[in-house]
Amino acid sequence: MVEKALELSTTDGCVVLVDEGSTANLRFAGNTLTTNGVARSAQLTVISIAGQGVGVVSRAAVRPDQLADVVAAADRAAREAQPAEDARPLVEGLPASASWAEPVTPTDIGVFERFAPALGDAFAAAEAGGRRLYGFAEHSLNSTFLATSSGLRLRHDQPSGRLELNAKSADLKRSAWTGVGTRDFSDVDVAALDASLAQRLEWAKTRVDLPAGRYEALLPPSAVADLMVYAYWSAGARDALDGRSVFAKPGGGTRVGERLATLPVTLVSDPAAPGIECAPFVVAHASSRESSIFDNGLPLSATEWVRDGQLTALRQTQYSAELSGLPVTPSIDNLIVRAPGDGRSLTEMIAGTERGLLLTCLWYIREVDPQTLLVTGLTRDGVYLVEHGEVVGEVNNFRFNESPVDLLGRVSEVGSSEQTLPREWGDYFSRTVMPAIRVPDFNMSTVSQAS
Repeated sequence: MVEKALELSTTDGCVVLVDEGSTANLRFAGNTLTTNGVARSAQLTVISIAGQGVGVVSRAAVRPDQLADVVAAADRAAREAQPAEDARPLVEGLPASASWAEPVTPTDIGVFERFAPALGDAFAAAEAGGRRLYGFAEHSLNSTFLATSSGLRLRHDQPSGRLELNAKSADLKRSAWTGVGTRDFSDVDVAALDASLAQRLEWAKTRVDLPAGRYEALLPPSAVADLMVYAYWSAGARDALDGRSVFAKPGGGTRVGERLATLPVTLVSDPAAPGIECAPFVVAHASSRESSIFDNGLPLSATEWVRDGQLTALRQTQYSAELSGLPVTPSIDNLIVRAPGDGRSLTEMIAGTERGLLLTCLWYIREVDPQTLLVTGLTRDGVYLVEHGEVVGEVNNFRFNESPVDLLGRVSEVGSSEQTLPREWGDYFSRTVMPAIRVPDFNMSTVSQAS
């Protein structure tokens, strides 16, 4: 289909993308498996280039007899389009992917062969312990084929998995959540996750009501991921150059080169990072402020966005890099936060806390002010009071107001990093490695009525 689409196009250039997707899932409630299923999908995107005009047509489940119409529509749109500001020659000269012509092997329910029995054991342990488990496990495999009239033939197969696990007391009054990202579920320790939830439910047997205010707070890796992923999404070079984001320099330009964190924190994306591998080349289905169809196929390598606390790069297309005078650093589909040395575990950080709050997860995060990246959101499924190195009870929920970028400058401790799953953004961005952090003055702006 890809090769035929290229043959059918009559414009100056053409990019064809095919995404073949498959998913398998298990869902459960009250210590019982409720549903399971598999699904498949296919998406064809034809990008035609006429002069500097671009036409993009994307369709699902295109049959062979519909292909000519899709290509003709893209060609027509390109001829009618205004010149694209990011227009440039298509990428060329790269060797074809070794797997280019191999058949697509979809994921199936067998991916849970080892995980499902462990989940059953967790159900039994939860039942015996007087708690109920709810949640889902989902695995997907997306095969992306990218071909261009300039000769590219690239393919990437992306496995993605996530487990979200919620435990409730028998009376449903106490609740705790955990989640993890995985490539194939072979590394998911369900028993350990269930044990951590059981401990949190025990903590919640004691209730402590606290007022709004600034508190020393410990954020576990999942909560850190939600905040850092949002900062990463906001680090587009075009917005910074136009003065629209927290990364804009007053008076013009970007803040690249400025120190954001007092501690030597590093934020990096690496398509080859073990356990969170992702596409090693640019895949752009359309042009936007942060992507360009003319970048399709550009090789990706490890990129440090923040190095030892200093902002070193923003998400750049070839076009925005020309405007900023900075290197081309396209988006990469994973994110790692780390600090030098072997930081303490979250358990050790709790033991070293005189008085503070443990925030297990955040949700409903929304932007308030792009100039400072101030966001608001709510705590959920467990805020706990720590006193003299021990968790003494569960605290009421809060609404918080914080800037992830401002937090970087106030973090007083960075723990050891581990693969985790953002609670809020796990649907869209599941490949993260994050540490727990300590913030001396996390802003709980109001008490929330959520329970």
